[in-house]
Amino acid sequence: MGRRLGIAWAARLSCGAAAAACALVLSGCGPNVDLKTVLQVSDVATGWRDAGIVQGKNKIVPSITFRLRRSTDRSLEPLALNLAFKRLAPSAPGRPPSAASEEQWDDVYIATVTFNGNETAPLSVVSDTGYTADPPQSRADMLKHSQFRDMRVHLFARHGAAQWVELGQYDISRQLLPR
Repeated sequence: MGRRLGIAWAARLSCGAAAAACALVLSGCGPNVDLKTVLQVSDVATGWRDAGIVQGKNKIVPSITFRLRRSTDRSLEPLALNLAFKRLAPSAPGRPPSAASEEQWDDVYIATVTFNGNETAPLSVVSDTGYTADPPQSRADMLKHSQFRDMRVHLFARHGAAQWVELGQYDISRQLLPR
């Protein structure tokens, strides 16, 4: 009889553990969040950062700084970002570059975004890939060079295992940012 009670107790414990595990898994599977509706990108600043000297050459890299604001008190954890830096093909005079004229340059992935209340601290994202030039050409001269091509960054977000959603596209300004 003692063995039967032990088995029944173990079976109840196993069922309870399974129910708790299911509840934990399902708690993260609430209704999907429309990130385009609940997230706003604000305080955007773009430009080129001095990346120092690499193999004896001056280097600059594209950079974007921004904040995310959410219009809901609901937790958006886990929230990940992917920033796709794209080089723009030279455009015809008076015509802005189109998406078809973009060339993949670099991707930067942010695994976790943390909110302080309903806003993030400023998020600065810098590409590893950039332009280099031999001295004495300065970094400011690089931005004026005839072969310099402008950049655009696409900002994507994902909540949990949902699909990536594009929050916006931002052209990188032709300006040097302070270190």
